[in-house]
Amino acid sequence: MRIDRRRADEMREVFLERRAQKYPAGSALIEIGNTKVLCAATIEDKVPPFLKGTGTGWLNAEYSMLPGSAAERISRERSKIGGRTMEIQRLIGRALRAVTDLTLLGERSITIDCDVLQADGGTRTASITGAFVALVEACETIYKVGDAFPVKDFVAAISAGITQDGEKFLDLCYAEDSTAAADCNVIMTGAGELVEVQITAEKKPFTRSQLNDLLDLAQRGIDELISLQKDALGRDLVWRVGRIG
Repeated sequence: MRIDRRRADEMREVFLERRAQKYPAGSALIEIGNTKVLCAATIEDKVPPFLKGTGTGWLNAEYSMLPGSAAERISRERSKIGGRTMEIQRLIGRALRAVTDLTLLGERSITIDCDVLQADGGTRTASITGAFVALVEACETIYKVGDAFPVKDFVAAISAGITQDGEKFLDLCYAEDSTAAADCNVIMTGAGELVEVQITAEKKPFTRSQLNDLLDLAQRGIDELISLQKDALGRDLVWRVGRIG
């Protein structure tokens, strides 16, 4: 039996809502169990120097755990970004760029800010899932009817893991993650294509068969998350994704 009495293939309760903030071009609040992340997408009419004059835009992400997001206060990263933070925000950026046609942005940059309000495992996967909703909402503000929409497909992420006893669980909370024999984060598109798989064995190696089982678990969870993304976007936006004209 899991700590919170869920089935092995059961996710925590998910809440996903867009328009979480007034000022960003797009925003979303996602809650997965006790993990809560606020995602905001800001559009600027400029690009990095290497893209000037190309007509192509850019997308990047910033990630932060707020001081009160964990049991012990987390200090703000003021002058130097930590290695974990840098790795996670690069992961979020890669995941979103995988489903975005940057040439359709023009010479604009989209920055996705993911601020962890409360952490109980899966902050990076929750950030990706919520950030996608903020991205679609932001792209709607620059979209011209008849053009292709910049976001080509859905993308979401979830964790899965193997316990010390060899059980395979979906969507690990912190207590499960901290004791897992193997921890896996999976990012997948609506078409079922893999964007990234991060998996690490903690105390003993895992088999190819176990990895395949984790990927199957993750896909079921991601299918559910994408369904929730569609619900959050609503009729006015969900049909934009993947539209080519």
